[in-house]
Amino acid sequence: MAEKRFLKAEDLFELKSVTDPQFSPDGKKCVFVQTEMLEKKNDYASNLYILDIENGGEPVQWTFGEHRAHSPRWSPDGTKLAFVSNRSGKSQIYVLNANGGEAKQVTSFKNGASGPVWSPDGGRIACSVSLKPDEDLLEKEEEKKDDKKLEPFAAEEMKYKSDAAGFWDGKYKQTAVVNLADGGSELIAKGEMDFHLQCWSPDGKSIVVSADDTTERDFSFKSDLWLLEVETGKKTKITNGKGYFGNASCSPDGRYLGYTGHEREYENATLTQLWVQELETGNVQCITENMDILVGDAVAADFQQGAYSPGLIWGEDSESFYFLASDEGNTVLYFGNLGGEIYPALLDQQHVYGYTLDPKNQRIIAAISNPVFPGELFQLEVPTGEMKQLTSVNEKFLEGVTLSKPEPILFAATDGTPLHGWIMKPAGYEAGKKYPLILEIHGGPHAMYANSYFNEFQILAAEGYGVLYINPRGSHGYGQQFVNAVRGDYGGGDYQDVMDAVDYALEHYDFIDSERLGVTGGSYGGFMTNWIVGHTDRFKAAVTQRSISNWISFYGVSDIGYYFTEWQIQADLNDLETLWKHSPLAYANQINTPLLILHSEKDYRCPIEQAEQLFIALKRQGKETKFIRFPESNHELSRSGKPNLRLSRLQSIVDWFNKYL
Repeated sequence: MAEKRFLKAEDLFELKSVTDPQFSPDGKKCVFVQTEMLEKKNDYASNLYILDIENGGEPVQWTFGEHRAHSPRWSPDGTKLAFVSNRSGKSQIYVLNANGGEAKQVTSFKNGASGPVWSPDGGRIACSVSLKPDEDLLEKEEEKKDDKKLEPFAAEEMKYKSDAAGFWDGKYKQTAVVNLADGGSELIAKGEMDFHLQCWSPDGKSIVVSADDTTERDFSFKSDLWLLEVETGKKTKITNGKGYFGNASCSPDGRYLGYTGHEREYENATLTQLWVQELETGNVQCITENMDILVGDAVAADFQQGAYSPGLIWGEDSESFYFLASDEGNTVLYFGNLGGEIYPALLDQQHVYGYTLDPKNQRIIAAISNPVFPGELFQLEVPTGEMKQLTSVNEKFLEGVTLSKPEPILFAATDGTPLHGWIMKPAGYEAGKKYPLILEIHGGPHAMYANSYFNEFQILAAEGYGVLYINPRGSHGYGQQFVNAVRGDYGGGDYQDVMDAVDYALEHYDFIDSERLGVTGGSYGGFMTNWIVGHTDRFKAAVTQRSISNWISFYGVSDIGYYFTEWQIQADLNDLETLWKHSPLAYANQINTPLLILHSEKDYRCPIEQAEQLFIALKRQGKETKFIRFPESNHELSRSGKPNLRLSRLQSIVDWFNKYL
């Protein structure tokens, strides 16, 4: 047997992610998306694969090439498969015959198309498009000229940019329907607002969309569900205009609509819940009202590409359903019904990051990861609980490397708050030796570290570091009170939580060298890294990533600045004292820890000026610091950025800690 080696940053090119499993209507097949990095193209390729559930065997590749194919959805009769591909240069919708053959492009829209949803009769496909008001779906001949002329950008609204899409170009999300028989298409949800396609009604007469019809866009953070009649265009609001709702799906009999959302009681720290509404009467039931858990997947991780987590999936009887929830470092698949029963159908120390249901046979295929397992598809027989692994895309690679398995830790914070986290020994751990330890802090702050594969942690463990990570107050997974506790208290109880975690680790793990501690984190974790080094000298090296350093300037420069600051710091520009008090930049003169600053040039969530201010403040005082800027990258660099820059980022972190620890 070949000797195992330790993980390296460039091993990202060897690992593959499997996501978005979708059962065929008869339950005999399952399609999924497999994504890998292309080293030569410095890009990603995604293709569709088919599993024969009835007869077993290895997955069969259905699409080929170095493009992105994703969002596969079966026609209601199972004879066709719709998916999105960018093979033509723009993302368009294609349809593939289930018996094989070439995929047929069914949209040629000017600005592309996404999110295919089949009509119940299989004759039409609804999809999402982006258009300016009065802009045509199809490109006119005179518009095809390649005009690269630079134009000034004029902003009239505060929500004029986003980290995902850049500057707003005047386009709104609209819903189009394609008729497969004649190739015709029409816009059915259009106007000067975003319409997000949800589902068709089982009778095919209506679709459900979500939209915010408030005219004052800058001050509205709602999303209502609407029933839209396809023939007449008549819209009926389903939800109450008080909250943020989506992920809607109709029960098979058309009687109920299941959806997720909340009424913003705690702004963006509010737990997402599961709701079922009877369409005829309007009666609404909050299914998870007494559960104190977040419905959905709140896991902070850095590996899976294109993971899709559905809201509620209905059973065949229109009474039962399944849903995912984030709970104490795991995502749990729950079964429930309208009679009030709710219990876990799949509960383990793991991250379920997608699933699909075969309602006829009570069978689930789930995409599952754990800390030493990047992710594969598993089949669950619900009545018996029997599990079977279906894919092994990373098996051969994992056989040749040594990974570090985290140990869970449970302890109490200084104020008695129960806390949960994990500690990883170095991959080549030898008893009796002393090792440096790195504290990792997640972003959000309303996210959750979990029993999931985290590549950055494994890279650090392979380099000989212990890794400590916890879910401090503000994290999801531990109830509404816990997730809300950080608001208005950045740098208070949350800071104490992570420092208490370090104290706990030093007390209980004798392999840690207390003189060689490092700290790093991104986004909110970058804020906390900056805060920590401004308030203690116990860390010998720090790496701050896509961070916040100054809440006063963040208020105006971030794509979410003004409202996020008001929600989280609970102050605005009329209260500069509070904003500055919570700003790490205010404590720059107290920073003595060597600090590496990593930031993306096109990060609009935490703009790069946050890093620039901190860097200059430190350099002006002669402090030990270095600033690395990543071109053509946004806030998502560590998860989905250009592969060569993702590797460069990992190597920069390793090199900094190697130098100082």
